[in-house]
Amino acid sequence: MRDLILVGLIALAGSLAIALPGALILRSLRGRSVTAHVGGVLAVTVLAVAAGIVSTALAMFISSHDLTVLLIVIVVAGAVSLSVGLWLGRRLTRQAMWAAEARERERSLEAGRRDLVAWVSHDLRTPLAGMRAMAEALEDGVVVDGRTVADFHRRIRVECDRMAALVEDLFELSRINAGALRLTIEALSLRDVVSDVVAAVGPVAEAKRVRLHAVDGAWPLVRGSEKELSRVVANLLRNAISSTPADGTITVTGGQDAASAWFAVTDTCGGIDENDLPRLFEVAFRGETARTPGETAGGGLGLAIVAGLVGAHQGEVSVANVGRGCRFTVRIPAATV
Repeated sequence: MRDLILVGLIALAGSLAIALPGALILRSLRGRSVTAHVGGVLAVTVLAVAAGIVSTALAMFISSHDLTVLLIVIVVAGAVSLSVGLWLGRRLTRQAMWAAEARERERSLEAGRRDLVAWVSHDLRTPLAGMRAMAEALEDGVVVDGRTVADFHRRIRVECDRMAALVEDLFELSRINAGALRLTIEALSLRDVVSDVVAAVGPVAEAKRVRLHAVDGAWPLVRGSEKELSRVVANLLRNAISSTPADGTITVTGGQDAASAWFAVTDTCGGIDENDLPRLFEVAFRGETARTPGETAGGGLGLAIVAGLVGAHQGEVSVANVGRGCRFTVRIPAATV
């Protein structure tokens, strides 16, 4: 029994000779990565165990051959333990980073939802208040002049159209975010899609005295859903029209390179603040100055819908300042002939 106690004390002394300084070293690792912490803990543990075993072996005066074998076993076992521990530490680090990124995305999405609710509430409350005032004026007979009555009716219809468009945008965005968007993918002529949308929004551009045209060229065939691609082109054109001053120009170009098919909408809006460019496709983001001011202001959803629909086509959309305005470029897979 006395020998066992003595062996235990020798092992304890050898382990403490490593563990105590190791604890101070681990204390200095505070603030470092998870991998560094795990590696430090494993190193101190393995070295403390090795020190206890070696000190006990030396006290027992074992043969040099046995001591060599023991050291080899300790080194191999320690190397394996440290390797596994470092591997696990790196995995824990990656998981911690993924969790932190997920929390950051969740905070960003929550902030976006709050902004969206605020913008939509504002964009609904303002026209509703105007419609209610005009409806009460008509109901109470305050307005009897035929021209004024007709103007009130027209303005009520316009506001209803705006709210209907906003509701449609919200519905489309909810389908995208919920993953409920179902595309009917087929080979499409990008020229036909763009020309149809240009013809549809042409009167809006003319009313604002903005020149809108699509450049003739080698427009490619693409793989996509006609309805959703038309929505992408329409949202980009309406955004450009609302942002471009009178006598400005909007040009639509398209082509194909080795990577994909593409089309671009270039306007003369005067450019976008460089700090706003990375956030332009976020839900409800409008920047310091809305790109869709005045009566044409929407919920800030148009470009977010563009990004969602392009992403659903396995494509990408980007924006950059060029010349006297900016260019939105959409890339989507080309159809094989």
